[in-house]
Amino acid sequence: MDIDAFVAVHQGEWDRLADLSDRRRLRPEEADELLRLYQRTSAHLSMVRSVEPDGALAAGLSARLGRARSQLTGAGQNVFVSVAYFFAQTLPAAFYRIRWLTVILGVAFIVVGFASGLWAYHSPHLDLIMPAEDRQQYASHDFVNYYAEHPNSSFAAQVWTNNAWIAAQMVAFGVVGLWVPMVLVLNAVSVGIAGGVMAEQGEQTAFWLNLLPHGLMELTAVFIAGAAGLRIFWAWVAPGQQRRLTSLAQEGRRLVTVALGLVLVLLISGVVEGFVTPSGMHPALKIVIGALVLAGYWAYTLILGRRAYRAGIRGDLGTYDAGSHELTA
Repeated sequence: MDIDAFVAVHQGEWDRLADLSDRRRLRPEEADELLRLYQRTSAHLSMVRSVEPDGALAAGLSARLGRARSQLTGAGQNVFVSVAYFFAQTLPAAFYRIRWLTVILGVAFIVVGFASGLWAYHSPHLDLIMPAEDRQQYASHDFVNYYAEHPNSSFAAQVWTNNAWIAAQMVAFGVVGLWVPMVLVLNAVSVGIAGGVMAEQGEQTAFWLNLLPHGLMELTAVFIAGAAGLRIFWAWVAPGQQRRLTSLAQEGRRLVTVALGLVLVLLISGVVEGFVTPSGMHPALKIVIGALVLAGYWAYTLILGRRAYRAGIRGDLGTYDAGSHELTA
């Protein structure tokens, strides 16, 4: 093949391909023309590579085809647009889907916690759990000192990782059904007994002042994780018109979004626990800060989440990331 003659015959098509590839917008007829030129140039490139595979002409045609391919398929979405969409649409919709289950788990936790606290406060057998001298040491020193014995930044990081680990277990093992209730009951009993011991020692005020600033959001994050885990469990128990594995995979993808959101939620509650709870600011201000953080979460979930949910967003991954799914009658 005479390369010079080949270039002379087809140079106009290649230039037209380059011109259409560099335009920001194409009319319908121009898009059709671009596709035809792309196919022809691909054939031309194959012919050139059979003669001069490493020549400058082959490299130039390959570059032009690359630009044309980008024009035809579209460039990937800007990462900042993707991040904004995630926080404005996907994440609040995922939180909104499990809002009622989150509230139910929260109410159940409070009931179990208060019952455990009342038992610890009135039980004559409390010495079997914690001797009197240990209870006095715990109430007068250990409980409050727990929040101040480490540097703020390292304590916040420790709290974050510990709570994230608990939340991850609840999401991951929620599929078995029993894990979430077990973890919630154990934690509710633990918190309740701690409150009962503090009340028995006359330190109930210190208990609430050190628990509420960070605990409002921290415990809510645990309830969110529990709700996510139970939704995964229910997805294979009652799959509806889908196969169990298909239903389980779909719900699991949606709750990946919840897990990612919990990383940020727990980071915020960890910062509050590490810097606000042990600080010297007025106790009422600490509680106000914790309440504002919790109010911010629910405003985010109920306002943005409701809007996104009504628009048909369910917190699932994008089409490309989620892959294909099988419909069954």
